[in-house]
Amino acid sequence: MSNQIQLAGGAIARADMGTTLIHEHIHIGVPGWQLDLKAPKYIRSEAMAHAVDRLQELRSHDCRTIIDPCPMDLGRDVEFVAEAAQKSGVNIIVATGVFSESDGIPFTFRTMPREDIVELYMKEITEGIGDTGIKAGVIKIASGEDPANEYDRRMIGVAAEVSALTGLPIISHTHYATGGHEQVDVVEYHGGKADCMIVGHSGDRDDHAYQASIAKRGAFVGLDRFGLEMTLPDEDRMRNLIELVQAGYREQALISHDHILCMLGRLGPALPQMAPNWTLTHIFERIIPRLIELGLGRDDIDAILIDNPRRLFENAAGQQSV
Repeated sequence: MSNQIQLAGGAIARADMGTTLIHEHIHIGVPGWQLDLKAPKYIRSEAMAHAVDRLQELRSHDCRTIIDPCPMDLGRDVEFVAEAAQKSGVNIIVATGVFSESDGIPFTFRTMPREDIVELYMKEITEGIGDTGIKAGVIKIASGEDPANEYDRRMIGVAAEVSALTGLPIISHTHYATGGHEQVDVVEYHGGKADCMIVGHSGDRDDHAYQASIAKRGAFVGLDRFGLEMTLPDEDRMRNLIELVQAGYREQALISHDHILCMLGRLGPALPQMAPNWTLTHIFERIIPRLIELGLGRDDIDAILIDNPRRLFENAAGQQSV
C-alpha cells in the first residue's frame, strides 16, 4: 500500500498533506464556453496571476493542499494547474474522470467500449494526462438530476473499477444533495468501497437526515460549498456540520468551498457579485471562527480538515487490488 499522494507536480507522503480543502477548482470552462461571442477574452497570463495570488492567500492560512476534481470534459488544464501550484507553493491534486451527461460532453464516452475508457483512466493515473506527464491523483464521478441515468451510472462504474485497481479515492458531484445513495450503490456494485469516496455537494440542502444516512453507509460527506449562499445559507451549512459531528460522524465530514479561481466564459466575472463570500479563504476567515462560537472544538476542526482527508486516501490505498 503506497503512502504517497500524487500531485500535479510530483508526490508527497500522506502525512505531509496537512490542512486540506477537498473540493476546489483552479480552471474550469463549461462545455461550449468558447462559442459565446460575449464571453470575456481569455488571457492566460492574467488568469495565472489571479490564481497564484489567491492560492498564496490560502497558503497564508496554513492550508497546504487542495484537491481540484475538475473532470476532463469541464475545461481541465492540468498544465495550468501544475504551474499555479509550483508558483504558489500549494499542493494541488488533479483528477481523471468525467462530468454528468446533462452538463458534460458525453458523446465520445457513450460510444467507446468500456474497456477503452478504463484504459484511458488508468493511463491518466499511471503515465500522465495526454502528453503532459502530469498524473491524476483522484477520480471524479458525477450524476445529474436523474441519478438513474444510464450514462452516469456507466461512468461511475468505470471509476469504481479503476479506484479498486489503482487505490485512488473517488470524489463526486451530485445534483443539489440528491442521488448520493445511488452513487454509492453503483460504486459498490462495481467493486469499489463507500469509505473510499466523497459524496460531494451533500450540504446543498438543509437535510441532516440525508447527510447522516450517507455517513452511515461509510462514505465521506462532502459539505463542500461554504460561501455559496444562493444555494443554502452558511448558517444552515454550519448547523448541519455540527449536527453531523454530534451524531457521531465527525470522521466522515469534509468541508470545502467548490470555489472556481478561473472560470472561462461570461459567468466568471459575475461570480463575485452573485456570491461575495464564495472565496478560497472563506472557511478560514469566517467559517472556522463562527464554528468555534457555535461550540465546535479545535480538535473537531483539525479532524475534519487534516485527519479526514488523509484517511480518505489511506482507505483508498488499502483497497488496491493490483
